[in-house]
Amino acid sequence: MNLIKYNSLFPEKSLGGFFDDFFNRSLSDMVGTDFTFSSPSVNVIENENDFLVEVAAPGLSKEDFNVEVDKDHLIISAQKEMKKEEKEGKYTRNEFNYSSFTRRFFLPETVDGDNIEATYTDGILKLVVPKREEAKAKAPLSIKIK
Repeated sequence: MNLIKYNSLFPEKSLGGFFDDFFNRSLSDMVGTDFTFSSPSVNVIENENDFLVEVAAPGLSKEDFNVEVDKDHLIISAQKEMKKEEKEGKYTRNEFNYSSFTRRFFLPETVDGDNIEATYTDGILKLVVPKREEAKAKAPLSIKIK
């Protein structure tokens, strides 16, 4: 059996291959998942009378969220700090993890920002943003010809 020394920083291939390997990696591959930042996925669904905003944020509790309307923006943010302490013999190991996100959405004049309702169930934050009466779709009106 032959042993071949491999240096992952400068592999024995073209310099272009090195750059391909480097730039096709995600940040979490290089520094670990504890240091990466991600923003939760959001669905916005328009219904006849309102908009439904769904934010996928598992692992949080409803107390971690802050939802506010500032002028013409809906601002959804959350922050969570996790502490873990392990004591084993003479050693104590403390781990801290802090994560947060903020999402901003422009609210058109057709919505009623004063009556937004929010619920958090099974890792999904749901906001119902009602439309103003004048913005709701109305049944076609038949005009009688004289």
